[in-house]
Amino acid sequence: MRIPHRYFLPLLLACAPIHAQAAEFNLVQADKSTLAFAYKQMGVPMEGNFGRFSVRINFDPARVNAARSQIEVDLASIDTGSNEANDEVAGKQWFNTKAFPSARFVSTGVKALGGNRYEVLGKLTLKGKALDVAAPFTFRQEGAAGIFDGAFILKRLDYAIGEGAWTDVSAVANEIQIKFHVVAHAAPVKK
Repeated sequence: MRIPHRYFLPLLLACAPIHAQAAEFNLVQADKSTLAFAYKQMGVPMEGNFGRFSVRINFDPARVNAARSQIEVDLASIDTGSNEANDEVAGKQWFNTKAFPSARFVSTGVKALGGNRYEVLGKLTLKGKALDVAAPFTFRQEGAAGIFDGAFILKRLDYAIGEGAWTDVSAVANEIQIKFHVVAHAAPVKK
């Protein structure tokens, strides 16, 4: 079948947006993003969150190998649900926020796991220790926004969080689940 010449250009232009739709999600909406945690205290499930954190992200689902992220957390912004507990975990035996006011994650790579599932690899620096972390996450696009939801297990004793009597994991579990929800808008990919 031969396409008449007058239809060739409109057909070519109709196919062009396929390449133009690639986008890099890098404009984080802090007011719509959350950083939370869950753990067990004396066997009872507990939850909390951090009120102040910053996220820098560059993620193009078509170029996963080039993805980067960085998260900086103000540890004094912890909310455990109790002012007394907040003061305790900011103290020297826990986060020691006077000496170590922030935690920082810097990615070293992202792997596609199939479908909308990925895994970000990187270093988490907390209380002066930098350790490797792998965090699985999902990504979905809603209009111009990209939604990233993920979680990983942090072992608090690996970072000397909860020293002295607090090393007893029957009081506060060693495993802390860190949960993140990041909303970022897309900016056109630079070619």
